[in-house]
Amino acid sequence: MAHFIEQLVNAITLGSIYGLIAIGYTMVYGIIGMVNFAHGDVFMVGSFIALIFVLLLGISAGTPFILLILALILILVVAMALTAVWGWAIERIAYRPLRGSFRLAPLISAIGMSIVLANLVQIVQGARVKPLQPIITGGVTLIEGVGGAGATISNIQLLIILTTIGLMVLFTWIVQATPLGRAQRAVEQDRTMAALTGVNVDRTIAITFVIGAGLAAVAGVMFLLYYGVIDFFIGFVAGIKAFTAAVLGGIGSLPGAMLGGLVIALVETFWADWVGSAYKDVAAFSILAIILIFMPQGLLGRPEVEKV
Repeated sequence: MAHFIEQLVNAITLGSIYGLIAIGYTMVYGIIGMVNFAHGDVFMVGSFIALIFVLLLGISAGTPFILLILALILILVVAMALTAVWGWAIERIAYRPLRGSFRLAPLISAIGMSIVLANLVQIVQGARVKPLQPIITGGVTLIEGVGGAGATISNIQLLIILTTIGLMVLFTWIVQATPLGRAQRAVEQDRTMAALTGVNVDRTIAITFVIGAGLAAVAGVMFLLYYGVIDFFIGFVAGIKAFTAAVLGGIGSLPGAMLGGLVIALVETFWADWVGSAYKDVAAFSILAIILIFMPQGLLGRPEVEKV
């Protein structure tokens, strides 16, 4: 039982990271109906920005608690701000000029931006993996075990889960109850009519890209603190998993993105634990295929209504 709970905590932590990245995918798709294939590399850039500032500030597990919290908040804010600039640049360079073109053009452009970001980081930081010693240590015991075999949740896992829940609630509220959210939903339904009613369509889309990039930066910081190893290629793998999570949960739905991330992480974690890690990705994508056969709109997605 203790081992099961331990693996469940691991899956929820991984699913939280996937979910944060998937929200960026689903927000952009919900607004312009396009998938931002450079989003995974924005997540990777956020991880590297966080690593650079961790090293510059010289924080470690021995840093006093108050200073550690303040430093991590500063790192998170800086990573979100700098990564948001990349999100804005992707929208401005790869999407806005091609918005009226055929649907594949922005996707090809976004893939090009993904390659540019990955290779830029590889050139600047090198191809070797970048390690980081654990900064947040300790944890909470969930179940006492015999001989130290109980179930625990580490403080970094707790931080990731609580941060994800908080951001999920915050952005759901933003979309549902704020002027920005109303503008986003108006642009999603009909860009032309939204513009006629006074909505600044270009600004709304740009802000959506910026928000998605900021969330990817949060996921990047959490990934760095949790795993302690990053390289220029993590954006591709995490991006594919997060995109899968967004499709599984129902692309366009924020709660669906989180649910999809949790499902993918649960399948991966328990498959690797019970069967072996060699085919965990096959299992995750197989679950996606099976669910989409019976629920083409995803777990929480809405069926598309054809406008006539």
